[in-house]
Amino acid sequence: MTPSQPAHLLAEPPVAAVPEYVLALEKAANYLPADQVVLLRRAWAVGAAAHVGQTRKSGEPYITHPVAVATVLAEERLDVETLIAAILHDTIEDTPLTRAAIANEFGETVADLVDGVTKLDKLHFRDRQEAAAESFRKMLLAMARDLRVILIKLADRLHNMRTLGAQNPEARRRIAAETLEIYAPIAQRLGMNLIKAELQDLGFRGLHPWRHAVIEKRIRMQPVVRREALTQIEARMAQRLTKEGFSYRLVGRIKSPWSIYSKMRAEGKTLDQLMDVFGFRIVVRTVPECYHALGVVHTAFKPLDGRFRDFIAIPKANGYQSLHTVLFGPYGSPIEVQIRTEEMDLIAERGIAAHWSYKHGGDAPNSAQSRAHQWIANLVESQRATGSSLEFLENVKVDLFPDEVYLFTPKGAILSLPRNATVLDFAYAVHTDVGNKAVAARVDRTLVPLRTKLVSGQTVEIITAKSSAPKPQWLEFVVSGKARTAIRHQLKHLEHEDAVQLGHRMLDRALEALDTSLDRLPQQRLDTYLSEHRYPRLEALLADIALGNRMPSQVAQVLARAAADRTDADTDDLLAAARALQPTDLILITGSERGVVTFANCCLPIPGDDIMGYHTAGRGLVVHRLECPNVAELRKSPERWVPVGWDREVTGDYQAALKIEVDNRPGVLAQVAAAIAQAESNIDRVEYVERDSNISAIRFSIEVHDRKHLADVIRRVRRLGVVHGVQRL
Repeated sequence: MTPSQPAHLLAEPPVAAVPEYVLALEKAANYLPADQVVLLRRAWAVGAAAHVGQTRKSGEPYITHPVAVATVLAEERLDVETLIAAILHDTIEDTPLTRAAIANEFGETVADLVDGVTKLDKLHFRDRQEAAAESFRKMLLAMARDLRVILIKLADRLHNMRTLGAQNPEARRRIAAETLEIYAPIAQRLGMNLIKAELQDLGFRGLHPWRHAVIEKRIRMQPVVRREALTQIEARMAQRLTKEGFSYRLVGRIKSPWSIYSKMRAEGKTLDQLMDVFGFRIVVRTVPECYHALGVVHTAFKPLDGRFRDFIAIPKANGYQSLHTVLFGPYGSPIEVQIRTEEMDLIAERGIAAHWSYKHGGDAPNSAQSRAHQWIANLVESQRATGSSLEFLENVKVDLFPDEVYLFTPKGAILSLPRNATVLDFAYAVHTDVGNKAVAARVDRTLVPLRTKLVSGQTVEIITAKSSAPKPQWLEFVVSGKARTAIRHQLKHLEHEDAVQLGHRMLDRALEALDTSLDRLPQQRLDTYLSEHRYPRLEALLADIALGNRMPSQVAQVLARAAADRTDADTDDLLAAARALQPTDLILITGSERGVVTFANCCLPIPGDDIMGYHTAGRGLVVHRLECPNVAELRKSPERWVPVGWDREVTGDYQAALKIEVDNRPGVLAQVAAAIAQAESNIDRVEYVERDSNISAIRFSIEVHDRKHLADVIRRVRRLGVVHGVQRL
């Protein structure tokens, strides 16, 4: 106990006062040694003293909730530290009990677990959604240190869902939706199917009580014919398995209301169609017996073609292993069968929690736990590059898709990705640097582009190039959270670099007009300017100049002259400096300056055109052709002119527009499009501008490399006999 801790918080109540819910916990924890059960009693005493006077919405003493959470975990056979942390998981947040006192009484591990689950209620957020996202982010980081944090959180959510009736209707719907969207998928991702199934069912009941009631009633009121059919199928399977000498467990599987409702929505099936499916699980001793049992059930009932899945050879991402097959039933109904070993069954139902029950006291993690560690490690890497908690939460949701594809690296390693994953998702799954430098891939030895969607079983080899960098278009086709976060992070980094470089060139040009340069400025004067305008460093100022938020000539004037106040004469000097920056000294652009150079839609400049830049707040440098009709208006603000030209090496494709007059007859459009394609130009858009009985005018929006490429396109189009004229717009 720390000196500042109130003495009553660590007091021991009399033994006679131990209530039923504590005895229920101790009964569930009977697998623990006697001295550890004593520790549990002590934890309850401390928790009860800390929460004294607090009640739940149901009117019960608040301590009943954390003890119930510990009971859920005891049923999963978790270790004593987890159970103690569960009993105390709300104390730091809601009571005067401190982390130091918990550490002193029960050890640092318990204190870390409690701290990991604690919400961020003492911070101020814009709204409830952001608070939940930030709390979730902290919880995942705590999970990275100790997986037991998420087990406590899931048990906490499960008990809250069991007692959801005490909440008002709006809170019920909000909590139920959050459970279905976040916590049930996390339980599934960690392989904890028993908790996942109950969370889904309780969430469904909280969100759609009437729909849940209708489906639940249909399950309870199954017709006698169905029950008889189930018995007949079970007896036939049992007979065949016994004849083969198996030691096995055979259980019929009953669908939950949520699974039926989900399939109704996803597959467009009626309730009657889904109720007419039988399900069984066969649990045997060894892996060879799983495949032997598969052969036995396939001789008892014919299998449906293409419905066999081997999750033993290729486990799911959460460590789940089982053989799945679908058989033709004797009554025309499909029979879904799962075959697995006892250990696989334990891991399938308890997931990472099975580590503490199946291998209690051992350090070697099972496959479910090692996969969970890998998933969380990826999340931690992702969150470091994410701009906000809400964005991080959205990326996590993407990774919680239940459907996955399983892919192979050239060396035979298996990677699992969300459904509809592309080659680029695979590249980022291998390593962030591989994704950033990816240019193409070989899928089963065939060369494919990065946007190619992958299917299970394919072998993928990524082709990289040192000069490659992420493009904004990549965000349109990646599906995994890791890829999306990495691309956004790299794009922001590249845009900032480009902005700093362009801002540096612009400020240097402005300073040269005043017979100085950045290098020659006194450092103290530069530091004073940055401090006065709240820039943490010079790069931030340069980026702001490139983005049009500060005029380079004005910044140069202040930096070149120490005067704090400007006069009319100063303004004249600024304009003179701006005029001095005419084409004699151009800033050269390559076209690849991301986020700071854009090309005006009014005139669509391309490499080779005579151009000028116009400094626009928030958009950076907007490039126009000198012959653009809007240039006359722009000349009225000479301080915003930026003399620009094309660099020797210009990259990328540029938008151009052509107005083409053609004969108005069938097949003409196809001839023109073919000529443009032969010139290796892409057509973005086609629209008729004018049309009469003899001649049509068509506007083509195309992509070209430069003026030479555009001239080649125009030349090919003019050769067509159906074309009367071509004009660049």
